[in-house]
Parts: sequence; C-alpha cells; structure tokens
Amino acid sequence: MKKPDNVADSPNILPYGSNVGAPSIIVDNIDAWKQIRVNKVNKQFQLKFDELKEEYQKLIDEYNWNDLVYQSKFSFEPVFGECYHLYCGEDDKVFLSLINPNEWNKQYIGSFKYNYDNKWIKTEWNY
Repeated sequence: MKKPDNVADSPNILPYGSNVGAPSIIVDNIDAWKQIRVNKVNKQFQLKFDELKEEYQKLIDEYNWNDLVYQSKFSFEPVFGECYHLYCGEDDKVFLSLINPNEWNKQYIGSFKYNYDNKWIKTEWNY
C-alpha cells in the first residue's frame, strides 16, 4: 500500500513537525548575539593592530637613530656598554664624541649606548 507524500514513517522521532497541526519551527534571532561577539573580536583585533603599529614605529625609530649614528663621523672604536654623544658640528656634519654635552658648547643631538649586538640605543643624558 502506497503512502501519501505528506505522511512520515515515524513522526514521533522527527526533530521537526510532520503535519499541519504540528507547532511551527521558529528560528531564534541571533543578530544581537552576533553583533556583540563581532564588536568584541573587532576590539581585540584593533588592540593587537595598535600594538603592532606601535612596535613597528619603535623599530623604525631605532633603525633611523642607528643609521644616523653609523653615518656620523667618529675616529675611535666604540666599547660595548659605554655612552657616547652625538653632535652637529660647524660644517653641519654629524659626529660622535666621548665628551659630555655640559662640557662644551656644541649642538647636541642625543646620547647613545653601544649595545653588545652592535646597536646604538638612545638614552637620556642627565646633566
């Protein structure tokens, strides 16, 4: 005997209604839930992006200072851990010196410590 198309074999085990009198299936509105999660994730991405951007800017600054010091004129071999001072001379050429900024009247650019990995680390000079 052939059954009609709208009759199920075992309607009591179906996860949905199988006849006209069954309760309708209503999908919950999860837009608010999604929006809250999207905002949280976007905030996390923005924080990570800002952190990477700040780290990148520090790296660029470190590179520029190192380039300036290595391009400057100096006639000595720097010692690891020592502090050196960068000046601009009368001829507008940059030079590195051991002399402290308060010991003479030259245009002071900055103080740098020579690091073990051959980097020049900008430091603050306390007069």
